[in-house]
Amino acid sequence: MELSALSTLEQHLLTQLAPPPAEVRRLFHGRGRCWPGLEQLTVDWLAGQVLVSLFKEPDAAFLTALQAMLNDLTQSPQWQQSGAVSLLLQHRDRQGSPLEVLWGEHQEYQPVVENGLMFKLDLGRKQNNGLFLDMRFGRDWVLRHAQGKRVLNLFAYTCGFSVAAVAGGADHVVNLDMAKSALSRGRENHHLNQHDLSKVSFLGHELFKSWGKVRKLGPYDLIIIDPPSFQKGSFALTKDYQKILRRLPELLTEHGQVLACVNDPGVTSQFLIDGMAAEAPALRFIERLENPPEFAEVAPEKGLKVMRFGY
Repeated sequence: MELSALSTLEQHLLTQLAPPPAEVRRLFHGRGRCWPGLEQLTVDWLAGQVLVSLFKEPDAAFLTALQAMLNDLTQSPQWQQSGAVSLLLQHRDRQGSPLEVLWGEHQEYQPVVENGLMFKLDLGRKQNNGLFLDMRFGRDWVLRHAQGKRVLNLFAYTCGFSVAAVAGGADHVVNLDMAKSALSRGRENHHLNQHDLSKVSFLGHELFKSWGKVRKLGPYDLIIIDPPSFQKGSFALTKDYQKILRRLPELLTEHGQVLACVNDPGVTSQFLIDGMAAEAPALRFIERLENPPEFAEVAPEKGLKVMRFGY
């Protein structure tokens, strides 16, 4: 990261804060490599908490200058009129991803709004806060297309897709994730939106040992696959994704659809197109969903890939 780029970051943030977004948003996305010298830095607006994330530890001079710039930012009219309540700096490259409070009062559990729906975030306790902001258009698509559908949400995490599906009128959603604590947060997210939990199932299991349970609760009109790139002992994207794709025909209804996602910069959208053609050839590729404009990428194939397939 380059010291000379910090003035660009400051001007960008001043513009983004005048006025700030009405809902949760990424304010600055250096990781898309559209901002030379700032490739390992992002900034998010989280209902008044501003989270600056460093994905690679910078040298001491850059870190000192960054903190000074951020301190100046809090003195600006734009900041003071924005309604911001805290400024946080997370060191994602350090052990435990520690969080510093640079200004204001840190709220560890932060409810935020996206597309009119509420989600509860963890700020400072974990590397990820509970909602991946680049998937906003994916959740929005589900919200608009879930009416009357039975949905399977694989690698559900905190159930963002499930919240969108129930809000969009889904008949039932099955969430599967081996992290039971994440599913508990998903249950809280549904409660925040006053959803009927009789329409939602939570399976805290490893997928490849649970096909029987998943099949029993089907068939499904929509299957969402949004896996991590790697989960120790349970999932490696390039090795295990195909095992899921080949199961899709036995899980889907006659007119079922699939949202298959990849967020590994080293894996392109063609990986999913070719994988589906090999493992479930009856499912045709329909479209790739756009990513939110605030997640601009110099090389789009290195960003999030959300691919829609159907019969």
